[in-house]
Amino acid sequence: MTPPGSAPRVMVLGAGSIGIFVGGKLAGAGADVTFIGRPRLLDEISASGLRLTDLDGLDQRVEASAFRTATDPAAAADADLVLITVKSADTEKAARELSGLVKPGTVVISLQNGIGNDAVIREVLPACVVLAGMVMFNVVHRENGRFHRGTAGGVAIADDAVLNRFAPVLHESGLGVKRYPDLLSVQWAKLLLNLNNPINALSGRPLREELGTRDYRRCLALTQQEALAVMSRARIRPARLTPLPPELMARLLTAPDGVFRRVAGRVLAIDPMARSSMADDLAAGRKTEIAWLCGEIVTLGTMVGLPTPVNARLIELIAAAENGDRRTWSGPELLAELSAVTHSDS
Repeated sequence: MTPPGSAPRVMVLGAGSIGIFVGGKLAGAGADVTFIGRPRLLDEISASGLRLTDLDGLDQRVEASAFRTATDPAAAADADLVLITVKSADTEKAARELSGLVKPGTVVISLQNGIGNDAVIREVLPACVVLAGMVMFNVVHRENGRFHRGTAGGVAIADDAVLNRFAPVLHESGLGVKRYPDLLSVQWAKLLLNLNNPINALSGRPLREELGTRDYRRCLALTQQEALAVMSRARIRPARLTPLPPELMARLLTAPDGVFRRVAGRVLAIDPMARSSMADDLAAGRKTEIAWLCGEIVTLGTMVGLPTPVNARLIELIAAAENGDRRTWSGPELLAELSAVTHSDS
């Protein structure tokens, strides 16, 4: 545990499922954690405390007395470390809420999907040390303060000497924090994996069931192959986060179910009830982060002069779902839809 009197003051801005799980693990390791978020969730965890579980057997309780909650970002005034876990669309707003509150030199880490959120924060908070980061796992919110890590993975952060101060509590937390000299290549690799989010959301199925179904994987392969083509044209080399390099994994996705399970079985090491965050957003009637996933690929394709019809069509389908079209797509239906736009563009 962190020695008495030396606990870092951590503020989690945007305390949804990811933020609460990460902040809860830090609080359990002795950090002085304050959650800033929606009253509904804050009221729940204040009343029940936290129960943090995962697919590997973790069952950790963090009493409500071990953390604080607030709805006002003014709590950031004495923070040593701020974790921003809001949706990407709210990044600039969140940073502006912190402006004038946080001390110069405060370490601010973006733990968000997409590319470039740290740059947005850095522009608004130039006196802070702003680092990019990513949470590599999925979290499922269950009732009474239970938050369950449903997939494998840890937390990735751009390396910087300022993190040394927080190293003991980061290690003690058990979050699997890794520091990367080149986080951007990891972010692009994670974006490739997150291109499954709209497919999962449209399928209406849990992640493991969807990824265990060949036609849905073939949809993901079309999406990733298109993304890899524009990345290659832009001279972006994504890191390897799966058993095979990204190019080979995209090809393996199309293999029969039995072959895929034998070669990439740990990809399916997912809690049976876990769904993508995009599926959760649609179920809750919230806007999704599709613009920071498939939208990144469409934007990059425009920049390098390559068409991206598959990712563009997924954006349209998710937009329709956000606007009330709650159709559930079978694997063959979605594959036919995405294949059709590929053929019409060729």
